[in-house]
Amino acid sequence: MSPAGCSHVNGFKVDNWKQNLRVIYQCFVWSGSVETRKRKAKSCVCHLCGAHLNRLHSCLHCVFFGCFSKKHIHDHAKNKRHNLAIDLLYGGIYCFVCQDYIYDKDMEQIAKEEQRKAWKLQEFCKTSGIGEKYSMWEPTKRELELLRHNPKRRKITANCTIGLRGLINLGNTCFMNCIVQALTHTPLLRDFFLSDRHKCEMQSSSCLVCEMSQLFQEFYSGHRSPHIPFRLLHLVWTHARHLAGYEQQDAHEFLIAALDVLHRHCKGDDNGKKANNPNHCSCIIDQIFTGGLQSDVTCQVCHGVSTTIDPFWDISLDLPGSSTPFWPLSPGSDGSVVNGDGHPSGATTLTDCLRRFTRPEHLGSSAKIKCSGCHSYQESTKQLTMKRLPIVACFHLKRFEHSAKLRRKITTYVSFPLELDMTPFMASSKESRMNGQYQQPVDSLNNENKYSLFAVVNHQGTLESGHYTTFIRQHKDQWFKCDDAIITKASIKDVLDSEGFTDAHNDSQTRTQ
Repeated sequence: MSPAGCSHVNGFKVDNWKQNLRVIYQCFVWSGSVETRKRKAKSCVCHLCGAHLNRLHSCLHCVFFGCFSKKHIHDHAKNKRHNLAIDLLYGGIYCFVCQDYIYDKDMEQIAKEEQRKAWKLQEFCKTSGIGEKYSMWEPTKRELELLRHNPKRRKITANCTIGLRGLINLGNTCFMNCIVQALTHTPLLRDFFLSDRHKCEMQSSSCLVCEMSQLFQEFYSGHRSPHIPFRLLHLVWTHARHLAGYEQQDAHEFLIAALDVLHRHCKGDDNGKKANNPNHCSCIIDQIFTGGLQSDVTCQVCHGVSTTIDPFWDISLDLPGSSTPFWPLSPGSDGSVVNGDGHPSGATTLTDCLRRFTRPEHLGSSAKIKCSGCHSYQESTKQLTMKRLPIVACFHLKRFEHSAKLRRKITTYVSFPLELDMTPFMASSKESRMNGQYQQPVDSLNNENKYSLFAVVNHQGTLESGHYTTFIRQHKDQWFKCDDAIITKASIKDVLDSEGFTDAHNDSQTRTQ
């Protein structure tokens, strides 16, 4: 093709060709209104095979729709000598003589004008409540000017601070700040919000997802001054009234409440139901945080097993020192290093807590269940395992104990690793358990269930008076401590030596950092 462009368009540029091309773009390509989209869905089918897909093209010389993949539009062009056709999905114009998509300045101008009209019409439908919700981003004149003056993309260096920003404490709001820091450094959640994937179905002023989207923009804008999250706090008070007020609140409670509200406000972002999701929802929150917890109840008489699978966003783990009997540590403690975290095996580990969480538990004579096999009430055992792991696993260490006689904070030290293998606690590994201990296969090289630590929330102080801080991972191996408005560099030792209240592990197989 010569620099002047395709010469075969001249056969199309006769009489009212501009108006005709505009009608084609309006009715069959961009389809800005609900009516035109319905018309396109009904009329735009291949005239030979009746298919809607297979890269449908429309002849520019006559009313004919044909499949590009099956070459039905090619056969029409050859038989009728109609050289030009338009792609009904992307609007590109194909020349069958040049055997390529072509560029023509006049046609391109018409295409852009009609596309902008369709966008504006769709935006009007969105604001007026007519038809489907739709939003499209276009660069402003200022943004275009910045792009022209900065043609090179910004490189992320090892000491880059993009994404690091403190949060002002608005009065006992450290419980919120620490969770926000962890969420804004969750890789897949960050990628979702920075790519404008949210389609709001409610007023943006009351949508927590819209506010989180704005928060991500603020965090990754490059500004280094602390951000004041007053709008976020207002929305939290509005949608989770039990957290309203300036009293001290629980960070774990805020995490669950925030995920619940985000899940409810993300409904418009669903792309359909997913059968493999325990919560039957495909919103970004459930895609990242939801796992499936399997509960097996075994009858002690007929050994029949009743299985249920429930969705979960986090795993709450009991600690030694609580009033609940604790699973004993691994036998044979000899002071050696475990889990690769540099702590002696005499210390309680996160693996110990998980081992206790997934051990069989005898329900006792006071909690008999009706067995479907025996058809009578029998004693039974119950065991929890992971049926499906989430992309991001959140572990909550139950340091606050509340009972009728006791209210206190459990200060037992729990070591946690940088890399965590959840394979021993999977339902598929249940058969490999012997006496509560998982026997790791010698030839096991499966990394599917391995996680990498990227955030740790800590609580200092007592049950009545305390303060929350967060360690977050930046890039691959840099750690920072977030203490409300103050962010300081931290070492891996600082992270692993911390007390730990809630920690989050990102699936190493889907890590984007």
